[in-house]
Amino acid sequence: MTHASSLVSALRSVALTVPDLTLAEEFFTRTWHLLVVARTEKALYFRGAGSDHHLLALHHAPGAAQILHITLRARSLDALALAAQRTAAAGGHVLSPTAPLNEPGGGHSVTLADPDGRVFRLVYDDEQLEAIDAPDMPMRLAHVVLNSSHVEDTRKFMETALDFSMSDRTRIMAFMRCNNDHHSVALGDTDNNALNHIAFLMPDIDAVMRGGGRMQEAGFPIEWGPGRHGPGDNAFNYFIGPFDVVIEYTAEVEQIDDSYQTGQPSDWTWPPGRFDQWGISPPPSARLKEAQRAVVFVR
Repeated sequence: MTHASSLVSALRSVALTVPDLTLAEEFFTRTWHLLVVARTEKALYFRGAGSDHHLLALHHAPGAAQILHITLRARSLDALALAAQRTAAAGGHVLSPTAPLNEPGGGHSVTLADPDGRVFRLVYDDEQLEAIDAPDMPMRLAHVVLNSSHVEDTRKFMETALDFSMSDRTRIMAFMRCNNDHHSVALGDTDNNALNHIAFLMPDIDAVMRGGGRMQEAGFPIEWGPGRHGPGDNAFNYFIGPFDVVIEYTAEVEQIDDSYQTGQPSDWTWPPGRFDQWGISPPPSARLKEAQRAVVFVR
């Protein structure tokens, strides 16, 4: 039996370090179709068409891109303290206790780390924006996929500390749910603990496909897709953006409730040579697989 999290209502944003904010702004506005909603001397904050203050925060730092934290929206102010207690009990660490958040978007936050150093920030009462009607702009984040060298331990941490539940388990991935989206965080079986990719939810499949054309014209080929996934039932195109950050345009993520039966690896097998539900997608490129291991958490 799956259930929505009592502590977390949604995935809000991802924060990364990048070596070149000028290049980042050019790409994420002109090609990826986000809008800069706030800027500081050393950071840019990008919004989509939905009400989230920002979906992506990029902070300047030299060297390879790294991930600072995944930001989750908490269901209440009390949920911040409860998540901190549960994190400590689950073997994680509280990096910063509940306090007002001094960055664009504001609100109150708590910052937590799991035993492998994945950093989750929970926010509550952050700023909400007026939605924009824009057919080719990402509406919000659909999900983030994190690599894990021991998925079952990471899954148990997310269930214990953040009250996520597992929607489906394939041979290579655990799909974790906090609301009606089939998954907001997924955990990939690998031998490292990097950022696998960030998925941006588009209004429909046409927007996913037009985005593929726009990216290719800008010199960013489709590295996997177009296709439709099994778990989550979502259509997809994957790309490698600047700084080796893997990004996905997706649409039609399956909506589920507590009646959903958790799938096991035997429920999610393709015939040999098939890499998506439709059977049209080539396999993920070798370059994509390499980039899916490149962006690690800041220590």
